[in-house]
Amino acid sequence: MSQQKAKERVILGIDPGTHIMGYGVIKENGSKISLVTMGIIKLNHLDSHALKLKKIFEKTNALMEEYLPDCVSLEAPFYGKNIQVMLKLGRAQGVAMAAALNKDTPIFEYAPRKIKQAVTGNGNATKQQVASMLQNLLKFKEKPGFLDATDGLAAAVCHSFQKSTLSGSSKSYSGWEAFIKDNKNRVR
Repeated sequence: MSQQKAKERVILGIDPGTHIMGYGVIKENGSKISLVTMGIIKLNHLDSHALKLKKIFEKTNALMEEYLPDCVSLEAPFYGKNIQVMLKLGRAQGVAMAAALNKDTPIFEYAPRKIKQAVTGNGNATKQQVASMLQNLLKFKEKPGFLDATDGLAAAVCHSFQKSTLSGSSKSYSGWEAFIKDNKNRVR
């Protein structure tokens, strides 16, 4: 039983937003993934940005307590022309990260293109294409009212698909010198 438990992992995916925050929870058992839940948190009824950030922290904290994820995968804010929007999205992401870190839960961040590429095979896929692929992959029929829910779910699935690069087959380096030292045969 403990051997089976070691293979099991719960991943919370979050698509941070200041109007709607999407989330999805999956359970990974070996190479199989299954949907636990997905949903949205509406924030546009709140008057101030500070109140929205507080609600993001509280709701993320509640999700952490309810589903006890082993890790959290977040969609990184994409580069946009409006710096104010980028700043607000960055704050929303930071608050969600703080809630996970408050529970000592590892966090992982993925660019929107990386998430779309992992789920659909196309980094330029539409939100509808991502949602459709997730429906097929996780065998759910209901279409969420907001695609932000499937965006959060896609972040969790993307992280699940990264197992091979996170399980020790890929090494991180502190700088070029460390990389060159370990990879002399790859450097000319």
